[in-house]
Amino acid sequence: MGCTIKCDNICCGKSHAHPDVVKQLNCKFRLLRLSGSPSLLNKHLTPERFQVLKWKKTNYGMTLLDCAQTAFENPDSSVGLYAACPESYDVFGDLFDEVIMEYHGDFKKSFIHPPMDWGDASELQNIDPDGKYVISTRVRTARSLKGYPFNPGLTEDQYLEIEDKVVDALTRLEGDLKGQYVGLINMTPDEIEKMINDHILYKEGDRFLNAARAYRFWPEGRGYFYNPDKTFIVWVNEEDHMRIISLQEGGNLAEVYQRLADAVTDLSYCLEFEKHERFGYLSMCPTNIGTGIRASVHIKLPNISEDMEKLKEVAKVLNLQIRGTGGEHTESQGGVLDISNKRRLGITEIEVIREMNNGIQQLIAMEKSGGITM
Repeated sequence: MGCTIKCDNICCGKSHAHPDVVKQLNCKFRLLRLSGSPSLLNKHLTPERFQVLKWKKTNYGMTLLDCAQTAFENPDSSVGLYAACPESYDVFGDLFDEVIMEYHGDFKKSFIHPPMDWGDASELQNIDPDGKYVISTRVRTARSLKGYPFNPGLTEDQYLEIEDKVVDALTRLEGDLKGQYVGLINMTPDEIEKMINDHILYKEGDRFLNAARAYRFWPEGRGYFYNPDKTFIVWVNEEDHMRIISLQEGGNLAEVYQRLADAVTDLSYCLEFEKHERFGYLSMCPTNIGTGIRASVHIKLPNISEDMEKLKEVAKVLNLQIRGTGGEHTESQGGVLDISNKRRLGITEIEVIREMNNGIQQLIAMEKSGGITM
């Protein structure tokens, strides 16, 4: 007997979500609406939009449940939406477009992300030449390998395939990018803890990623690559297939940025990355698409950080974001702030860095003058 459940006048089959999945979605959606969740998902997943999207499924087999699970389990999510595979951005485009437009600000439906442009790193100044405020500088980007789903859809074999391909490319790097790879499966708990505390390695346990099924088959296929100076690091199969990171002490943004640009350029000769016509480079989280770049400093601003709410308002005007030094969803420790760019989409790589550079310099100027002046 054929399927009798209808959705938008199309009989649900292999290209549509299974009725059991739709049943789960109906229940979870009702609970989310009752929770009063502040997430962008809850704001933009209207009942009308939900009725259409709940039946859809990508060619990777991913449904709305795979994309929205983190918001269902964590109503306090700020975004609450992950792409389960590259196709999610189109199959569930009515939802992703709204979330992306709100988070990334000026990016509209008619916009197309510009071509990659690393620019000239030498135009950048040392953010803090006297070394009074900036403790360290870090620039990273996310990349996803073409032909694979993101974490929610990866099998154990696919994790291992991605690891093999990435490690093969990494071992071809030369100069100050040359280094070694360590798989988490070969590390002791004490070794892992030390690397996490040194901000070199990622940690398992983020409840938002856990709800999104980012930790399945852990630690299979996970690991990190680093050069001898630990100024270049690549995380493999954490939130994204690759997190490519350049970092060092002090405020020499030009040097940190150039290292990242060189690394991404060299890796692109060996690996094909997932790219979208409108959104640029894709990653699991819609906040990390486009350039995928997050440029940040660990910085002490004792004067202007006394009023943290006011500082966050100023940061928002400057297109900056403030969070704790332990990563996303953490608080400041010892008066040290992690401040980064917010915009990653709709502007080029060099424009991202310029905006962050200018914003941090303005904050330092306010700190020197003794208070916020905006």
